Amino acid sequence: MKNSREIIALSPIRFGTSGARGLVEDLNPEVCFAYTLAFLHSVLPTPGSRVAVGMDLRPSSPAIAAACLAAIRHAGFEVDFCGIIPTPALAFYAQAQNIPALMVTGSHIPFDRNGIKFYRHDGEITKQDEAAIGAAELTLPDDLAVAALPEANRSAYRGFIDRYLQFFAPQQLDGLRLGLYEHSSVARDLLRELLEALGAEVVAIERTDQFVPIDTEAVSAEDAAKARQWAKTYGFDAILSTDGDADRPLLGDQNGQWLRGDIVGILCAHYLGAGAIATPVSSNTAVEKCGRFTVKRTRIGSPYVIEGMQALVGQGLDAVVGFEANGGFLVATELRKDGRRLQPLPTRDAVLPMLALLALARERGVRLSDLPASLPARFTASDRLPAFATEKSRQLLETLAGSEQAVSSLLGEVCGQPAGSDQTDGLRLFFGNGEIVHLRASGNAPELRCYAEAGTQARAEEIVRSCLVRIKGG
Repeated sequence: MKNSREIIALSPIRFGTSGARGLVEDLNPEVCFAYTLAFLHSVLPTPGSRVAVGMDLRPSSPAIAAACLAAIRHAGFEVDFCGIIPTPALAFYAQAQNIPALMVTGSHIPFDRNGIKFYRHDGEITKQDEAAIGAAELTLPDDLAVAALPEANRSAYRGFIDRYLQFFAPQQLDGLRLGLYEHSSVARDLLRELLEALGAEVVAIERTDQFVPIDTEAVSAEDAAKARQWAKTYGFDAILSTDGDADRPLLGDQNGQWLRGDIVGILCAHYLGAGAIATPVSSNTAVEKCGRFTVKRTRIGSPYVIEGMQALVGQGLDAVVGFEANGGFLVATELRKDGRRLQPLPTRDAVLPMLALLALARERGVRLSDLPASLPARFTASDRLPAFATEKSRQLLETLAGSEQAVSSLLGEVCGQPAGSDQTDGLRLFFGNGEIVHLRASGNAPELRCYAEAGTQARAEEIVRSCLVRIKGG
């Protein structure tokens, strides 16, 4: 008889910064069954209660979801299948229903990979929960009894739309002409319905049945060029999109210029009247320099941002939010604006920050492109080296962390004299001219990520390009 601990230990599927992920070929029914069974045992809900399940539009997601549903039924729980739905919508529904949930999604990573994200009845699982899942020893049946997916319950979909219709004023976006880059985003239909309900004219662009891995931290040159052309052709006030499971926003201004996710996060916090923010070390330092918030820096990944928000709440602070450099926005406490209330949602969300920035531009009577100018002039860029082995990343970072001479040899001609470092997550290098380079191995794939911060956007992008060229050449 096989048990969950053995299957999980032998499988290459591992927890990263956001769920258990890996190659689709490794997410076989047995592995998915084992992870789900161990999750249900570890979070200790009452047998017989419901478990909400959703999935994204990846071609591999239905089969993975079917295996998860089989495990839920085997463990004695009722399946509440919410179908194709954004991750934050599923999380909001599970929170409201006080039930656990799991989302089959690989977010922004390539289509040959996928994953499962787990939620307790009170929010995302913790790193301690991840360890408990790996350690659980539960016997799997000989017959996994995987069956066809049932009809979806649309309550989670409707409830997520209602969350925003209750917070934003009727016709808040009246008169705006918005481009919706649909690609394979799980939020494409929901976003259209919501934007039109708030009064906007929506023009759909490039809907496809082929999965497109959109990474909001490293927008491709092709997508950057597309946005500029769409803006020129259609005269949009803004362009909206998300990554695959809609927990990371992609927002472009009227010129087709994609806004950086951390800038979106800061501006969203402004609009919401936030008083305290938890955000990873990789986010733009304008969040401190603007002088508006109490800021707590964390490691990269939503579990750490959630821990940071909880610490801020524990200090007695209210209006506590969080965001990541990818733009995903989290709300820890109830927020109020103009007599309207927004309930907490302590998981990444792409919808709130995009709506908030459109509303903020309206409130200030400016174009979307004018909003970043209200912040201190700090600019960030990021990109990655794909197929860069995790062990190779580890060795590089250890070498640089242990030798100022190694830093100077690699980056001295690019950024000048090193002036310090931070190893909270990866290696964040500070230079005498005020520029920052942050190197980190991805938690979701064998990639090395590079972030840079400088006094202009062009300079930040130049640093990233030069840094990755030097690392690849070395």
